[in-house]
Amino acid sequence: MESQSDSDKRIKVLIIDDSALVRALLTKILGADPALQVVGTAPDAFIAREKIKLLNPDVLTLDVEMPRMDGLQFLRNLMRLRPMPVVMCSSLTERGADVTLAALELGAIDFVTKPKVDVAHALEAYAAELISKVKVAAVARVRPLVPRPPPANQAGAAQKPRPELHFRTTDQIVAIGASTGGTEAIRQVLARLPPDAPGIVITQHIPRAFSAPFAARLNACSRLSVQEARDGVLILPGQAYIAPGDLHLAVERDGARYRCRLRDHAPVNRHRPSVDVLFRSVAEQVGQNAVGVILTGMGADGARGLKDMRDKGALTIAQDEKSSVVWGMPGAAVALGAVDRILPIEQIAQGLVGPSGDRDEGEERLAAGS
Repeated sequence: MESQSDSDKRIKVLIIDDSALVRALLTKILGADPALQVVGTAPDAFIAREKIKLLNPDVLTLDVEMPRMDGLQFLRNLMRLRPMPVVMCSSLTERGADVTLAALELGAIDFVTKPKVDVAHALEAYAAELISKVKVAAVARVRPLVPRPPPANQAGAAQKPRPELHFRTTDQIVAIGASTGGTEAIRQVLARLPPDAPGIVITQHIPRAFSAPFAARLNACSRLSVQEARDGVLILPGQAYIAPGDLHLAVERDGARYRCRLRDHAPVNRHRPSVDVLFRSVAEQVGQNAVGVILTGMGADGARGLKDMRDKGALTIAQDEKSSVVWGMPGAAVALGAVDRILPIEQIAQGLVGPSGDRDEGEERLAAGS
């Protein structure tokens, strides 16, 4: 028989979904884990609001599309009035991707995808992912909802002038890796960079259907031109390239230039794309002319690759714990001795394009082996 103290230790979850079938399936999946307790379900935002007050859950799972009030509006109200961890349940469609990325901007911790057909079988297949993300959300740092500046470029990449290069050589590469919380962290970094920044390659753990919409959203809020990476494309200053979902992104030297290479090799650290694959290729192909940045994320993907970059002479930067949603990947890199500087998210862009790349500058310099 379960004791009261055992029950109190479990993560309390409230499931919000307009489908009775999905509510029953999520209840079964999450309730099967001894660390989780489904304290209630709600078919819409209005019932959910009352149950949050009554049940005081630790984590919400929230459907993107609901009647009476859609998931985005509910999330916006929630993050303004009572911020708490939310895992979005989204469909693998272009519409689902756009809405889910907007939810992450509003402060949702993470998301899982659900198909439109054969929901029962598919959700069972995603049981481990769902359980893991709910547990991560329970200990993640919830960001308060703050006003955002208007997008830097409403018209898209075609309207962006080519930058005049005046502080960086064309052969520098910036490599960025992130996972949980990373879509918003990457946005904050790119939004602060000048249009003549070095070429940037980015691996974010993201599904196939989400990477192109993610690139488009970044392009709209950055002075850089941001695109989903294509195999063989030249990496140019003023441009950022996002790894497509389900493909590894690597960098390959081509004379004095560098190109993106896409690979469908086996997952690394259970991920494809993998941050380690990107960082290791940059270490081998670019060496000391690179900067590596590891942002918020669960697990340790990218830590060893960042260490390889540092060993080759590249400057390496990690997001600090306070500004990270989850300090898993950056923390693992720090523990491995892979990091030169630890910076809050709002200072990373300046750390990339400051007047000097000398790794001894800055108060956040870490001594080797510390």
